[in-house]
Amino acid sequence: MIGNLVARRYARALFSLGLAQGDAKLVAYGENLSGLVEALNESPQLDRIFRNPVFKVAEKKAVVDAILSKIKPQQMIVNFCHLLADNNRLGFLADIQAYYAELLDEHQGIARGKMITAIDLEPEIQAQLKNSLEEKTSRQLILDYAVDPQILGGLILKIGDRVLDASLRAQLVAMRETIKRGE
Repeated sequence: MIGNLVARRYARALFSLGLAQGDAKLVAYGENLSGLVEALNESPQLDRIFRNPVFKVAEKKAVVDAILSKIKPQQMIVNFCHLLADNNRLGFLADIQAYYAELLDEHQGIARGKMITAIDLEPEIQAQLKNSLEEKTSRQLILDYAVDPQILGGLILKIGDRVLDASLRAQLVAMRETIKRGE
């Protein structure tokens, strides 16, 4: 819980700095953070170093500088990482990046979600469904597509914290409950 609050606070701070500098900087900061987190994911022992209090701030800065030299980020991201190191918060980088991405998506009017269908849909049908949903939500959608034959038919759409279950399985369950109640 505390890590989440810390990550949100730092992500909001970086986002507000980027917002003051324009959309191009906002996107660049997001890309830089993503590259940094990808590098950390490739080497999980780095995350353990950042979370370990035995390592000194100077050692953590040296490690993060070595990573940053490979991705060549904006100077603001370098300064941001040094601030995280000084405050012993480098271990929250992945959470900071995730929340920053959410803020950036919201700012750009993008919603991410997942569409689950019973069968694999043709790309044209996927595009038609996506366009229809974008018109209804007035947002640009980035959808991951998945197939789950257990839903029998229809689809399940998850966007953010909202779920639309228009599957045949859900309708059959609802019908069964109605019959049980005698309605």
